[in-house]
Amino acid sequence: MDGVSALDSSVLVLNRFYTAIHVVSARRAFSLLCKEAAEVVAVEENRFSTYNLRTWKEVSEFRARFEGTNHGDWVHTVSFDILVPRVIRLLVYDKFPEKTVKFNRRNIFARDENRCLYCGRRFPTSELSLDHVIPKAYGGKTTWENIVCACTACNKKKGGRTPKEAHMTLIRKPAMPKRSPIIALKLRSEKYQSWKQFVDNAYWNVTLEE
Repeated sequence: MDGVSALDSSVLVLNRFYTAIHVVSARRAFSLLCKEAAEVVAVEENRFSTYNLRTWKEVSEFRARFEGTNHGDWVHTVSFDILVPRVIRLLVYDKFPEKTVKFNRRNIFARDENRCLYCGRRFPTSELSLDHVIPKAYGGKTTWENIVCACTACNKKKGGRTPKEAHMTLIRKPAMPKRSPIIALKLRSEKYQSWKQFVDNAYWNVTLEE
């Protein structure tokens, strides 16, 4: 993977008690490592080891020499290659995450998996909008239970009507997620499986926000 894409990959952030608190880009993660505000947490055979930026660079050089850079996300600089960590731990931050999932555009798209809840097809975020199931003109609220992703065609077809009036049916009923939809999506990818060591059943009731 090229350096630009690698720097945009996701890194799970833990507080100093090893509790997952949020997700940042690799670019932000390296910034925290450079400031010595965080350390890398690497999961190896169900155990984890910690590294500062210097020792993580050494680990990366070893892996690059013996395993190559075809696996994982790598950042290539003029003088060295470094592997993007999947997890970092803040060294002094001891706060815990909020207990509810934030109601924002990013989490709504993640909850609906970038799928139009009327036609059921997936679209890039740029081709989706948010629709009030019950229009505001009918007293519809801006809540988890009344906001869904809709593609341009379905949004135009529905207009300012209710689904019943537009002869349209939701593929599923919208609801407030009990866990972070962003984390749920990431965990489907093989490259983020190491997050499961920290995002287990004990933590599903807290918000992991991006």
